[in-house]
Amino acid sequence: MAASFEHEPVLAAEAIEWLRPEGRGLWIDGTLGGGGHAEALLRANPDARVIGIDRDPEALAAARRRLVGWSDRTKLVNGDFRDAATIAASETETMPVRGALLDLGVSSYQLDEVGRGFSFRRSTPLDMRMGGTAGGRRTAADILNETPEDELGRIFREYGEERRWHSLAHEIVKRRSTEPFETADEFVAACTVVLGGGLSAATKARLFQALRIAVNDELGALEDALPAMRDVLAPGGRLVVIAYHSLEDRIVKHAFREWSRDCVCPPKLPVCRCRGEALGTVLTRKPVRPGADELNRNPRSRSARLRAWERA
Repeated sequence: MAASFEHEPVLAAEAIEWLRPEGRGLWIDGTLGGGGHAEALLRANPDARVIGIDRDPEALAAARRRLVGWSDRTKLVNGDFRDAATIAASETETMPVRGALLDLGVSSYQLDEVGRGFSFRRSTPLDMRMGGTAGGRRTAADILNETPEDELGRIFREYGEERRWHSLAHEIVKRRSTEPFETADEFVAACTVVLGGGLSAATKARLFQALRIAVNDELGALEDALPAMRDVLAPGGRLVVIAYHSLEDRIVKHAFREWSRDCVCPPKLPVCRCRGEALGTVLTRKPVRPGADELNRNPRSRSARLRAWERA
């Protein structure tokens, strides 16, 4: 089953270009998935060593098969990318970290495998845990059934950018009082009552994505991971992030810009009291998007945005 994880990585050529895998060193793939980006990096540089991290055991199993020919140059770890710097600490004592990659998307396998609960197809269980169905986090069903109304509203307002968040949260609380949410059909039915019939696939995807972000604390993990991965980079090391959601991309954009400023003191402070120098340089003034050929091969890549930053 895990072999299905072997899919074409998004923006692979562009990620390798910006990671600039040259010379002897260590690269961290904090979202290993099926190992596509890691394979491209290992092929590009015979002197590269890769630490691959993923919290999904099925993804890790698929990556191990894909990267078996490079087992002497890879270390694959079941873990959260927010802990990537800690996981890589033992290796950095002997080898500098030349680059790090985060691909924040959900794999095609996870979307297509009904039991994982990421899609809005009929009878799909409301799970959505990135760590797999044995993960310890609350499921999407748990969030719909247990979260207070005001917090549900915040999830749909902030993560789903839904204007009718208050009505949607109220409808969910009303429905769960008589029967708990278990499948995608039931959540879609609640959305339809509030937003009207004929919900578009894009609207469903946006609201399901909001639930997924809440289940996996994706924005919190990203905010923790970015500075940690920045600090583990050697001078001249590069951090590349591929985001698929406007909120994720905004976090990355603002972090890269803030790190690249000489002074981050409040405007009215008469004397600079901050670090006084930039930590690095933004390499991509605008996000890199998939080209026409990639969009034709993989329509799911359409929302991908790549940004790159280099440590001073």
